[in-house]
Amino acid sequence: MTDDDATPRGLSDEERLAQLGYTQVLARRMSAFSNYAVSFTIISVLSGCLTLYLFGMNTGGPAVITWGWVAVGLMTLFVGLSMAEICSAYPTSAGLYFWAHRLAPERSAAAWAWFTGWFNVLGQVAVTAGIDFGAASFLGAYLNLQFGFRVTPGRTILLFAGILLLHGLLNTFGVRIVAALNSVSVWWHVLGVAVIVGALAFVPDHHQPASFVFGEFVNNTGWGSGPYVVLLGLLMAQYTFTGYDASAHMTEETHDAATAGPRGIVRSIWTSWIAGFVLLLGFTFAIQSYDGELGSATGAPPAQILLDALGATAGKLLLLVVIGAQLFCGMASVTANSRMIYAFSRDGALPFSHVWHTVSPRTRTPVAAVWLAAAGALALGLPYLINVTAYAAVTSIAVIGLYLAYVVPTLLRLRRGAAFARGPWHLGRWSRAVGVVAVAWVGVITVLFMLPQVSPVTWETFNYAPVAVLVVLGFAAVWWLASARHWFLNPAHARTRAREAARAGAPEPADP
Repeated sequence: MTDDDATPRGLSDEERLAQLGYTQVLARRMSAFSNYAVSFTIISVLSGCLTLYLFGMNTGGPAVITWGWVAVGLMTLFVGLSMAEICSAYPTSAGLYFWAHRLAPERSAAAWAWFTGWFNVLGQVAVTAGIDFGAASFLGAYLNLQFGFRVTPGRTILLFAGILLLHGLLNTFGVRIVAALNSVSVWWHVLGVAVIVGALAFVPDHHQPASFVFGEFVNNTGWGSGPYVVLLGLLMAQYTFTGYDASAHMTEETHDAATAGPRGIVRSIWTSWIAGFVLLLGFTFAIQSYDGELGSATGAPPAQILLDALGATAGKLLLLVVIGAQLFCGMASVTANSRMIYAFSRDGALPFSHVWHTVSPRTRTPVAAVWLAAAGALALGLPYLINVTAYAAVTSIAVIGLYLAYVVPTLLRLRRGAAFARGPWHLGRWSRAVGVVAVAWVGVITVLFMLPQVSPVTWETFNYAPVAVLVVLGFAAVWWLASARHWFLNPAHARTRAREAARAGAPEPADP
């Protein structure tokens, strides 16, 4: 790969953004490290790996948890490399749907962008829901252990709503605090993984043998096909590797965006790949009683593993480290989600777009978009009140929505071939091979994670991911055919909106 220093044609960040059709409105105050920190925080191995560890224990067990992480991490790196190359060429917070618009054939460009954007919004909202719901589950487990708090679906939803409220408030009133906490989060995760794994390696008197960690297969799904269960078990790892498009969505707030954005995407993936592997090995080797921890009253096997392996005091302290990481992760997810909503509504693509793309004059952040992100995440989590497998469904929705949005620009870039105008960060002669692998992998997981996860399939175990995806796709399709195809990303319509906004005194994008 090639990593040059200059932005395209020597332009400044603001000039390049204007060249892409947008006026600088958001405050550009993030460094390359801060950009990376947002994506690393949203991937959050202490969130994704551990909140779906129960799913992994039932769906393939230790062997799939371990080897699935290795395989999925490699495939995700291919997807991320392909995205990073395009991010370098088009560093704007609009991100994926803007890339699709620039790379698609002119006659169908707006349609490609429209549906890519809607999948991205769906995935972003689902990721926020998955992260903060996982944090609520672990917080409930801690409260149960410390104070005898009885964990019920209703109480978990209340904790979930409270965490979303906290993250909404932080992103509304504590913008500089959020930026600082994102940087702190990187070290919290790195040191947290090191401390937890170190404690699990040296404190317990008993560890599982390597044959257990790398070869023990467990199937509690009700399905009789081992290969099918192995494939389903990949969800734990694939869900963890989501949200790194945040580096693209934060480019309008990042210095040297054409190189910092791509670096943030790729670095967040490979560093998380290593950290997650170490973390999963630490927990799986430290399992004291598989059945006992699987059926823990806390509802969170990693919490029980910490208690059984380290004792009550140390286990609870390290559980707080995990919860802290999950709260960092959710906060960053709301930030990135709101930037996607801001950018998409800036182009008029959401109902009531004029509300969602308003920017606070005090903080220069999209406050309305922050609260839409939080409200949408809460709505996706509510089915947990009646569906015991709802959390796995939310994570499936996140993977499907995001990865469809991730891969469409790569597919279009492959179709464009040598006509693709590279940015300063690119893959050179490896571009096509990496892109082909990325597209193939996303095709596999898109089908896979829509399939039933538990047998028998009932209303209580139904995987509602296909329903959510089809509802959003159907809504977007109807709106596109009825109206949006006439105006979305239409330069004449953009000029009209710009004039109206100017009369109202609000900043708007330049002509796309």
